[in-house]
Amino acid sequence: MASANQCIASLARLSLSAPIRPVNATIPRFLAPSIVQTRCKSVGSVAMRAREREKEKLKKKRRQQRFREYKYATPSKEEQYSLCDAMRYLRAVEVGRPPSSVTYEIALKIRTPKNSQVLRSRIRLPYPIKNDTRIAVICKEGSGAMHDARTGGAVAFGEESLFELIKANPNKLPFNRLICHVDSEPALKKAGLGRILGPKGLMPSLKTNTITKSVKSLMHEMVGAENYRERIGAIRMPIGNIQFTPKMLAENVKALVMAVKENIANMEDKVKKDLIEVVLTSTNGPGLSLNGGFNPSDEKITPAHLSTAM
Repeated sequence: MASANQCIASLARLSLSAPIRPVNATIPRFLAPSIVQTRCKSVGSVAMRAREREKEKLKKKRRQQRFREYKYATPSKEEQYSLCDAMRYLRAVEVGRPPSSVTYEIALKIRTPKNSQVLRSRIRLPYPIKNDTRIAVICKEGSGAMHDARTGGAVAFGEESLFELIKANPNKLPFNRLICHVDSEPALKKAGLGRILGPKGLMPSLKTNTITKSVKSLMHEMVGAENYRERIGAIRMPIGNIQFTPKMLAENVKALVMAVKENIANMEDKVKKDLIEVVLTSTNGPGLSLNGGFNPSDEKITPAHLSTAM
């Protein structure tokens, strides 16, 4: 029979041992009840559903319109200036710089669809900016076109001799304009000069109006003329020297704007384009949007003050 001390010791050991907690029984997931709350969208009235459909259509149209046109399709919200005011501020920016190295530049913003036909042409400004045009003519030896090229002041002319000159010195060409007579077009294609003249923008083609029947008239048109081309929804080109008077610059701007509007009207049956803004800038100056006015806003300033040398 166990003594009293042994019974007390066994009870003490039981009291010191960690209590055993009951383990919760886990229920399999496939047996657990699933409570799902379903929410039903209110149908609403017929008018509400029609308004929602209109909103979705408008969002879709805006989303398509955003990527259909270039970013220049929206006019800037900056202040607009008259031509004399813009010239006054740009002349102030260019103070201290050589006048021969500073020019006015113009940017015409055009609302146009992407991947559409671009505007490109040639314009003879009333007051040319530079007169360093050097023309070469591709024409048959001893032809009337060659005689017109020689009398017109072309720096180079001929067929095979001119082709050899281009291949021998592709990086040091003595001309910056190249035209071709229609009779020499097959010879030009056969010569394979596209890799040399194409990157320089000198390859004659019908699109650029550099293949002609009358060499004399085209040379007269190209002397003092400037080429312009629409790129990413805008046309940018020099429009005058910093020493131009307001009247001279105004006539150049007017001639370019009228020429571009005429080109837009001719392309109206193919693609819709709109001229939405005219921006004037200089070599180192900011872009100032023009409002179509001429006279300065300050009565103390006259166009004669902007006609003097800087």
